[in-house]
Amino acid sequence: MPVDPQTGRAAVAAWLTDPSDAAARRTAVRFTLGLLAQAAPGRTVEVRVPPDGVVQAVAGPRHTRGTPPNVVQTDPATWLRLVTGGTTWADAVADGAVLAAGVRSDLSEWLPLPGLR
Repeated sequence: MPVDPQTGRAAVAAWLTDPSDAAARRTAVRFTLGLLAQAAPGRTVEVRVPPDGVVQAVAGPRHTRGTPPNVVQTDPATWLRLVTGGTTWADAVADGAVLAAGVRSDLSEWLPLPGLR
């Protein structure tokens, strides 16, 4: 179920203020995953942010069964830092905070998401 924009933006702001707020974090992750899916529509890359959410995004060949060939996985705090501009894609990948597999798994074109900081 999509998170409405007002609630989502409030959750991002609350998480930026208090990163220990688990409810805000969960809502912020789900909201921003939805924003990514809008910004990069498609089903080529599965973006996993356990335990808070997952989305398929990015145009290209559609994945239908089994393990997707293009997967991005990270923890909620890293994801929220990526989408708000608190860290860069290159730094997060280099630090091992983001695991990106597959030729289409580079999300740097869409991150940070506009208007979240």
